[in-house]
Amino acid sequence: MKAHQIYQEVDPAVVEDLFRWMREEERNLYKSTLQSLGQARNLRLVFLQKKSVAEQITFMHKILKLKTQDLVGEHLLQVWFMKGKQDLLRTFCDRMEIEHDGNGQVIGDLPETLDDEKLKTTVDRLLEMFDPKVVTVYLHVFNLQTENGWENLATLLAEDERLKLN
Repeated sequence: MKAHQIYQEVDPAVVEDLFRWMREEERNLYKSTLQSLGQARNLRLVFLQKKSVAEQITFMHKILKLKTQDLVGEHLLQVWFMKGKQDLLRTFCDRMEIEHDGNGQVIGDLPETLDDEKLKTTVDRLLEMFDPKVVTVYLHVFNLQTENGWENLATLLAEDERLKLN
């Protein structure tokens, strides 16, 4: 699943959390994202800034559903997880025994395979600790980090009813 497909299917509340976090913690990124996505629709930043925050978020979410915005959408999700959801990343990396810098940033290469049992118990624990919809988005984004993803993770995302985006 590509980033634009995640935005198409995800609960809008998750996207709202992402953008509200970004607006509070990464203000310059929020502004440049609003400007960039506005340009994709020939809208000036000044026009978009006059809209309420809720309207800005709705607008950005709508544009991120487009295939042409796939790279932007994936980047925003990565920033959100790397800076705003470090506990989730640390927990995932620790439980999967993936070496990281203490904040969830992987050191070295990602593993070629993910142990089935370890993956299942890790996902179970993540779902106990964090919002299941955020966990699901993270797992989809993690699966984008290699060219073909991991087959067992893709299967888990497709078959586990707890891992639905909406």
